[in-house]
Amino acid sequence: MILEVLNHHSKIILSFFENLRNELKLTLNLKLQVMTFQTYLELFEQILNSPKPEAPYDNPDYFNYTKLNWSRMNRWLKKGEILPQIREKIESIKEPQNWILITEPWCGDAAHIVPFIKMMADLNPLIALDLELRDSEPHRIQEYLTNGGKAIPKLIIRDAEGKDLANWGPRPAECQLLYQEMHASKAPFEEVKIRLQNWYNEHNGVEIQEEIAALI
Repeated sequence: MILEVLNHHSKIILSFFENLRNELKLTLNLKLQVMTFQTYLELFEQILNSPKPEAPYDNPDYFNYTKLNWSRMNRWLKKGEILPQIREKIESIKEPQNWILITEPWCGDAAHIVPFIKMMADLNPLIALDLELRDSEPHRIQEYLTNGGKAIPKLIIRDAEGKDLANWGPRPAECQLLYQEMHASKAPFEEVKIRLQNWYNEHNGVEIQEEIAALI
């Protein structure tokens, strides 16, 4: 009887410390300045698996957006394809480049865009892809505002010396125009989400690839 009680309490204590470890790891990851894509995926999973996610993910709306984004991002990683002409252009890069991608797990546009940027960067070992969170240090988004706002995702392409070669985002031009038209007409938020989602599904990442490749 005594052993059963001790075992029971031991399990409770171990569970407590395991949850505490996961929470601390999540907090640290949220404050990382630079992440690999793998770390970004791990951050996603930690948010979704945390019993008490930190702000803004303690808000059910943000948490549900993130859950949907996880599904959409993984779908593109599985079924998304890089166009042959884009692949050829990326592979032709001869000098090292650093691609800095500013994003957040809760961002709906990022769920559709980040996978294609990742797949493009993977085509050439001279491309180093780093991800940063918009709302954490170093707050680089302040240097790349869109019409005065911190719109994401945002891709910054730099050379080996750290000089900006180009930047892109937060959406392909046609999609951005659609968003601006809906914003100007004060379309309901749910309508905006659905129409942007449909746009990304219909275009299969083509404009994302073409616009970024045109900057290289």
